[in-house]
Amino acid sequence: MPQLTHYNTEFTKRNFPIVLVSDQVSNAPNIGSLFRISDAFGVEKIFFCGENIPVFGRKMTKTARATEKVVPFEIKEDIHEVIAQLQKEDYSIISLEITEKSTAIHEVDFSKFEKIALVIGNESFGVNPETLYESDLVTHIEMFGQNSSMNVVQATNIVLYEITRQLMLAN
Repeated sequence: MPQLTHYNTEFTKRNFPIVLVSDQVSNAPNIGSLFRISDAFGVEKIFFCGENIPVFGRKMTKTARATEKVVPFEIKEDIHEVIAQLQKEDYSIISLEITEKSTAIHEVDFSKFEKIALVIGNESFGVNPETLYESDLVTHIEMFGQNSSMNVVQATNIVLYEITRQLMLAN
């Protein structure tokens, strides 16, 4: 059985009502990977929030594999302004973070949200506490080892898969 490539797969291109809001993700390869998975999961747009975010450069473009040219994005210093604007546009703000009151992703019915702004956090500190308070929902990935966190890109992959899976089933 021959392996298929992106030139001969029959995947249907599709966009979902999802924007990705990056809260101080600052590692260039992670940023490139966020472009790549945003393209793969039909994300409308990425907001890179914070100071000195390395959206351009060799390390980022190496992992992005040209997806930075097809996924719309904006760089904004203040995440709270981005959140406020998205709320005005009727996006539900869903932060990916483990807290005392967060809900496991497998317990969330993502299909009930018309438009989703998925907030992901910094590689070391996660989503900032103020943004968690601005969120309509805080969700986490249930984990079964001793570690309580994973790489921001891996976690974003898992949540985007679950969101898009549920949205496809609902339609």
